[in-house]
Amino acid sequence: MELAERQAGADKALVLSIVSGATMLALMIFTVPLTTLAPTAEALAAGPGAQAWILSGMPLGAAAGLLGAGALGDNHGRRLVFLWGLAIMVAASLAGALAPEGLTLILARVIQGLGSAAVLACGLGLLGQVFVETHERIRATAIWAAGLGAGVASGPIFASALTMAGGWRAAYVGTGLLAVALLALGRRRLPDTEASPSGRVDWLGSLLLVGGLASLMSALTELRIGWARPEPLLLAVAGVVLLAGFIVVEKRHRNPILDLSLFRRADFVGATVAAFASGAGILALMTLVPTLLQRFMGTGALAAALVLLGWSLTSVVTALSARWLPAGLSPRAMMIGGLVACAAAQLMLFGPEPDSSVLRFLPGLLLAGAANGILNAALGRQAVASVPASRTAMGSGANNTARYLGSAIGITLGAVLIAHGEELDGMVGLVTGWDQAVVLSAGFSLLGALVVAIARD
Repeated sequence: MELAERQAGADKALVLSIVSGATMLALMIFTVPLTTLAPTAEALAAGPGAQAWILSGMPLGAAAGLLGAGALGDNHGRRLVFLWGLAIMVAASLAGALAPEGLTLILARVIQGLGSAAVLACGLGLLGQVFVETHERIRATAIWAAGLGAGVASGPIFASALTMAGGWRAAYVGTGLLAVALLALGRRRLPDTEASPSGRVDWLGSLLLVGGLASLMSALTELRIGWARPEPLLLAVAGVVLLAGFIVVEKRHRNPILDLSLFRRADFVGATVAAFASGAGILALMTLVPTLLQRFMGTGALAAALVLLGWSLTSVVTALSARWLPAGLSPRAMMIGGLVACAAAQLMLFGPEPDSSVLRFLPGLLLAGAANGILNAALGRQAVASVPASRTAMGSGANNTARYLGSAIGITLGAVLIAHGEELDGMVGLVTGWDQAVVLSAGFSLLGALVVAIARD
């Protein structure tokens, strides 16, 4: 009996390692352009519009595919969809490495996002299925949350190092090789998972959702290129119409990819809103930190990535430590506290001066990392706890969709404020735009905390 228990424990640990590693890789892929965009744009002759799309392609694909991937995982087996996600990441990374021009790279980034969507939605769903006991699930979701922070921490440094050694294409080769290793290990060691077929697949709903989210996120990307044009408005209108159609279809379908009745549950609403606020707030602002460091303070790409470790590494450590918080501390309390602390940390980054040292940002980054780690641990736990056991991938998909959509909105608005300020008044305007982005992102965090506090059964 003891041998069987030890073997079961070892198998669970390996499942957790594979899922957390794949989650980390998805976030590494998200961050690759943050430190490789300049050499990539130079090599591919990519203008400002193409550069905006290179940055936005992966989150666009991820946000558009997460709910569909979750539904496919619940209906056809989470292991199968998870492995297909890794295979797609391999192919898309190779396509990115071989891209002859900007359009091919943009498409590769979108497809990387679709593969990452399958990994993120079904990975957390796998953990919810394998780790049934409450104390086990708390530990597993804390480690999964640490994978999010580890991906953000290591991605820019990984990409910078490979770019320095072998050019920007080496960064895409590197992510592809990591995906190959995880795919091989996953095929051998991930357990078969039961599917929960409950009727035909909601293909129409999936297409409407993908089209709607893709249109909205494309509108945001076009807004970064220039707001005084018809494209952003037309894309936004198309997105709203498609999402309205999605809601109509979901209400009538017997097997929806998003069960709209879940929005009558306060715990589901709280987790979804907190994930959106996390994306639009702290994640968006941290994504913009390298821009400020490089353009205002003259910091190199690798040095900027190292400064950001103050946030991301602290987030990893705090997420891992969250399992030792008092047992009576609910995920709801952790989400509220995490979002309020994130807002405080964001406001600490307000008002950099021309003679500021990078150390001026360190206290805010450390507090932001600590708060974000607690928040991610609570979100990972609540995403699977707020839905029926047969729909854990749907819960994970909804949660991560909210996070990516929030980050797309927050990054776009922040980037527009910074660019507009710089255009009006040079470096002084750039800092003014940064300060406005700080206040906006802190507002998202506080608003999210308020909604979670109000949403009670």
